[in-house]
Amino acid sequence: MNRVVVVAPHADDEIIGCGATIARHIKSGDEVTVVIATNASIGAPELFTASQIKNVRSEAIAAHQFLGVKETIFLEFPAPALNSFPEFKISLELSEIFQRIKPTHLYIPHPGDIHQDHKAIYRASLVAARPQGENKISNIYCYETLSETEWTPMQEKAFVPNHFVNVTDVFSKKTEAMNFFGSQIKKFPHSRSIEAFEALAMYRGATVGVERAEAFSVERQLVI
Repeated sequence: MNRVVVVAPHADDEIIGCGATIARHIKSGDEVTVVIATNASIGAPELFTASQIKNVRSEAIAAHQFLGVKETIFLEFPAPALNSFPEFKISLELSEIFQRIKPTHLYIPHPGDIHQDHKAIYRASLVAARPQGENKISNIYCYETLSETEWTPMQEKAFVPNHFVNVTDVFSKKTEAMNFFGSQIKKFPHSRSIEAFEALAMYRGATVGVERAEAFSVERQLVI
């Protein structure tokens, strides 16, 4: 049995980025923990109310329960202001989680995402996952988040996947889980729409000869 941790900057990033892969892990008998790293009502109360965050967290819990996620952890770091927040504090809290769970697989956002929160969580996660001591995370993958990853600035490293997961038989789980996020879903042609998620899965699948796939860039793979 694998122990999987998915770190999401904001609630719903985990489903957009790797919801079907989560479903596949759970179908295989793996234990999945999702960490939602931020609370936007703390970072930008003028934009996000406490009631809005409570609602989206309720949506996340419902989506995770539907998928069979073992544990959902909500942290309180100040979105969307992580670019001005000490990252070591994020790393310390993530490190405590990693030490407790001892994950075999870690999924984190891509460093080229246009959103500064995604970049900060990527860096903090890698600091927390440094391969020191007895517990080493053997597999670390960066996921793509539509509405963030496809807008990578030219000076940043673009998302170029080199790890693909065949999710043909579980992809419907992803779309059903995403439908719990009524406050976050947009209408097509917005990239944060069910149709866009389906189109991306078909495209990623076509590049490797399967019907549906989720794609990742490998940050670390340790063969034991």
